Amino acid sequence: MNLMSLNILLALGNPTGTQQSPQASMISTFGMLAIMMVMFYFVLIRPQQKRTKQLQELLKSIKPGDKVVTGSGIVGVIVTVKEKTVTLRSADSKFEVTKAAINEVTERSGETSEA
Repeated sequence: MNLMSLNILLALGNPTGTQQSPQASMISTFGMLAIMMVMFYFVLIRPQQKRTKQLQELLKSIKPGDKVVTGSGIVGVIVTVKEKTVTLRSADSKFEVTKAAINEVTERSGETSEA
C-alpha cells in the first residue's frame, strides 16, 4: 500500500457537509461531563472522605500511653485525654494540643513494637 492509496482511503472516510444533529451533540457533551464527574468523585472525593473517617475513629480511640505524631512533627506519649485536647509528653516537655493536631498513632499503650 503506497502513500497515494492511503490518501484515497482517508478521503473516502467521512464526507464533508454532513453534521451531527444538535441534540446528539448536546447528549454526548453531557455524557462526557457525567463521566468526568464520576471519575472525579472516585479519584479525589471518596478517598478523602475515607481518610477523614479513619482519622475521626483514630481520634476517638486514643488513650493515655499511646505514642502519637502531631501534624507539626512532634512525637510524644499521651498523658491525659480531654474532650477536645490531649496532653503529650515529649522528652522533658509537656504539651497540650488539640486532638485535631494528631495525625497518627505509632504505638498503642498495650502493644510493644518489634522494630
